[in-house]
Amino acid sequence: MSRFLIRRLMQAVISILGVTALIFFLQRLAGDPVLLMVSEGASQQAIDALRVNLGFDRPVLVQFTDYMSDLARFDFGRSIVQQVPVVDIIGSRLPYTIWLAGAALTLALGIGAPLGVFMAMRRDHPLSRIGMAFVLAGQSLPTFWSGVLLILLFAVTLGWLPASGARETQSVILPAICLSLLSMATFARVTRTAVLDELSKPYMRAARAKGLSMGQAVRRHALRNSAIPVISIAALEIANLLSGAVIVETVFAWPGLGQLTIQSIAARDFPIVQAIVLLGALVSIGLNLAADLLYSAVDPRIRLEGGK
Repeated sequence: MSRFLIRRLMQAVISILGVTALIFFLQRLAGDPVLLMVSEGASQQAIDALRVNLGFDRPVLVQFTDYMSDLARFDFGRSIVQQVPVVDIIGSRLPYTIWLAGAALTLALGIGAPLGVFMAMRRDHPLSRIGMAFVLAGQSLPTFWSGVLLILLFAVTLGWLPASGARETQSVILPAICLSLLSMATFARVTRTAVLDELSKPYMRAARAKGLSMGQAVRRHALRNSAIPVISIAALEIANLLSGAVIVETVFAWPGLGQLTIQSIAARDFPIVQAIVLLGALVSIGLNLAADLLYSAVDPRIRLEGGK
């Protein structure tokens, strides 16, 4: 276990360094943020003065070295546009994204996984066919389009729910549904496939021959054995929820990190974008590590090192 963790931590450090360097240099190709900050018709002298004040007059490699030195001290810098510490800006937006992603994950797992189990156990049932149609629609509809449809139906036509903002608790319902649709369909499809695979195993036929009903056999044996692919996809889907929040938060004017990312990219506010990308990389790496550790807890046959 210790060797596994050390190896994964080393891989994580290399990945983080690669992501940090990539986003740092790619942003510099997007253009000069100083040109967006000066007033129209500003003199070249004023532009050069602002560039010197922000530190963009130095070579890019020097800027990168200083940025990495600041990161080593957990200093993420200040916003170029707002002149506020990046940590404070992200800290004010992060709870909204966590709230939205948590609600979406609850819907995706709470509906998708049971639906997948039902479709595996009742393959010829009419509701199972309806469920498969739902899975196909959930994986086919673009997120922004499903968001617009939800707003038109529940906010504009029926007037049941607010269309945007986060002023009240029920404001999270529409964006959470929109964000969860793709993950819900993915969980349902993966769970159905995993349970179907377990149902065809000899031990399931033996369990049925001993007098267990289909539901009892699935609950006692098949569910745990089919959990491995669900855990694998869960780590990916949580990361996808965070990336999908960029679109959903923009459509529903949700004041989270997704909306902040779009605004910061448009304003070329490099420090904020770099911090958000770094945070996303840390979350993705942490989730994959947690999934690997859960494998051995769910299935003792799996060993993290030195085993099959």
